[in-house]
Amino acid sequence: MAKLNKDLILDTLKKVQDPSQSKDIVTLGLVGNVTIKDSNVAVTLEVPVHRGASMEPIRKLAQQTILRIDGVTSATVVVTAHDNKHNKTTNDLKTDKTVEKVIESKVKRFIAVGSGKGGVGKSTTSVNLAIALKLEGYKVGLLDADVYGPSQPRMLGVSGRPASVGGDMVAPLQNYGISLMSMGLLVPDDTAMIWRGPMVQSALTQMLNSVAWGNLDIIVIDLPPGTGDIQISLAQQVNLAGAVIVSTPQDIALLDVVKALTMFQKANVPVLGMIENMSYWSCPDCGRIDHIFGEGGVKAEAKKRGIEMLGEIPISSQVRKSSDSGIPIIISEPKSVQSKNYRNIAKAIIKSVKIDEEELV
Repeated sequence: MAKLNKDLILDTLKKVQDPSQSKDIVTLGLVGNVTIKDSNVAVTLEVPVHRGASMEPIRKLAQQTILRIDGVTSATVVVTAHDNKHNKTTNDLKTDKTVEKVIESKVKRFIAVGSGKGGVGKSTTSVNLAIALKLEGYKVGLLDADVYGPSQPRMLGVSGRPASVGGDMVAPLQNYGISLMSMGLLVPDDTAMIWRGPMVQSALTQMLNSVAWGNLDIIVIDLPPGTGDIQISLAQQVNLAGAVIVSTPQDIALLDVVKALTMFQKANVPVLGMIENMSYWSCPDCGRIDHIFGEGGVKAEAKKRGIEMLGEIPISSQVRKSSDSGIPIIISEPKSVQSKNYRNIAKAIIKSVKIDEEELV
């Protein structure tokens, strides 16, 4: 049995990867204090404030990894969130030419993800699609336009308030290479947004115009359910390259999807295609396929309206677990059927909006 020491603990923790950066937590400098007392080990992980929410799965894995070391009887890993030591003060940022350049945002394409219906997995689709586009080599932002029920901070594994970068501009938070802005970053989780139309429109305008997005190839906009103020305002304020429609195969869901399709068409927004989410369930033990919400509903609707069928995403408990943990399935299980389908959908969208490699930021 090897004697417990700091070097042994650090070597062991090199097996623990941070999926957002594809490196181990030791190499990334996330491991702080390592305390050893007899057979008990305590480790501190030091991360930026906005990443605190996404670190729980990594914390658990690190703790389990230490417990596997021969001679360790107990292991405790805690996460401490802190401001980045290299962050500049607001006064510094105002005079820094590099930051001023960042404030001059230039976004080449806006793509809306909508449904007309709540609960069909639109937000899950949006975050995985954003990362899929990033994996194709594009600089991507994600705008959570669901003012009343923002979920993207949780799904992308970020928390904390955006930092000021001078004037009334704020910087989006980032994880997995995606720049995010959401009302969920500006108000407490338990605060209800009891706003009427004009306030909602104002909030959306600020999230578009008062955020230092920088130079991006694409911003994916996660729309709220329905066909109301936010959708109309968005079509008026942003030159959308197109919209992606998400639905389950269920007839009730498709009723509202048709309304969303009609809204985009009236606003002269091209519909890039439809995605059938929760398309089917595949039994991991026997391989049996069950179409829980019906079969082929979205494909039939797309064919009827002459719209491209972008793909089918099977229902899976792992998709739900990944979203709740802040590590989207395209990161946590890149070889899964869901992840492969998201990658294929992203490629189809790139082809539809005709983004050439020469346009890459």
